[in-house]
Amino acid sequence: MMKKDYRFIFAGGGLAGLSLASQLVRDGFPGSEILIIDSDSKNRNDRTWCFWTKASLLPEISQSIWTQVRFIGPGFTNLFQLSPYHYQIIRGIDFYRQQHQFLHDHGVTILKTSVKDIHDNEAAVSAITTEGSFNGQWLFNSLVRQGEFLNISDSYTRLSQHFQGWEISVPNPIFNPTEPTLFDFRTPQNGKMRFFYVLPHSSTQALIEYTLFSRDLLPPHEYEAALAQYIQEILDIHDYQVLEVEKGIIPMTDYPFPRQLSPHVLAIGTRGGRVKASTGYAFTRIHKDSLAISHSLQQYGDPFHLPPAARRYAWFDAIMLKVIEANSHRMDEIFTQLFQNNPIQRVFGFLDEENSWLDDLKVLASLTPWPFLSAAGKLLLRRH
Repeated sequence: MMKKDYRFIFAGGGLAGLSLASQLVRDGFPGSEILIIDSDSKNRNDRTWCFWTKASLLPEISQSIWTQVRFIGPGFTNLFQLSPYHYQIIRGIDFYRQQHQFLHDHGVTILKTSVKDIHDNEAAVSAITTEGSFNGQWLFNSLVRQGEFLNISDSYTRLSQHFQGWEISVPNPIFNPTEPTLFDFRTPQNGKMRFFYVLPHSSTQALIEYTLFSRDLLPPHEYEAALAQYIQEILDIHDYQVLEVEKGIIPMTDYPFPRQLSPHVLAIGTRGGRVKASTGYAFTRIHKDSLAISHSLQQYGDPFHLPPAARRYAWFDAIMLKVIEANSHRMDEIFTQLFQNNPIQRVFGFLDEENSWLDDLKVLASLTPWPFLSAAGKLLLRRH
């Protein structure tokens, strides 16, 4: 029979929940005091995470690690050398298996059920589930209810990064496994920002992903048609087998998600605003957030003493989202300017919110100013 009282309860056991729980264990918090509640057993490959980083993260389960990436835009193509960065890809199933095994070995309880409600009072917090009520000192909530982002005020931009990817194999060596393509804009934009990733794992196998930034989604068949057209007409591959299919929707909004939801509840992951608003990247941000939360617990006895983000990057994100919303038909040109006029290290530093003011100004100066000035003006008027 399960015990009812824990120090840490996780409502949700995806990337954010598993990452933070593992970090707490590594930092000396007893696994027996941790309960993770998730309705999904996480026993399938439901997603793939790609990210750039200077310090390698989980190399033992990375499907590929690259030191260069290709960009293909209108009138400009380049194979960028990434040092001191590298680009990684981790399959969801490999991450889940590793984290579950680690947490199981350290006595963490993982309960497969749904969180129906959360009750917080001055003494503790309770997670109400179909298996009963569980009490904790702190609760970390990463659950995002269906339709939750639809209620965001019109004062904020609300877009989605939506995608479908095919893991394909070919009978003859076609791919160069050392040269992934991070952006390929050789696809009709048709009023929405669209591009492809090509992430080769060997000379005969690669993940091909069709990605869009827009407010509205496409009918399901259009993602498949675009993938087939790109593979056959752009990559000139006619004999291939689809091994796996992945699809997803990532919210992209400048809405400032609150972190502390109640006296004993902290929002993490997407719910805590850990998805980079203008790119949809989250893996390294969640890793850094887990370190910060664990540090706060060790130093202050609560999870809420987190370092504030530089305010200018929230403003940059808001402007970029507004630019994407208003200029979807020409984002291929704008992204080409970004990559053509800057070292990729400066671009990554900008997107990671780690650049100096001077480097950030260089990034901004490399872009055609009018769309960004127009977006900034609209934001000021709307927020006012």
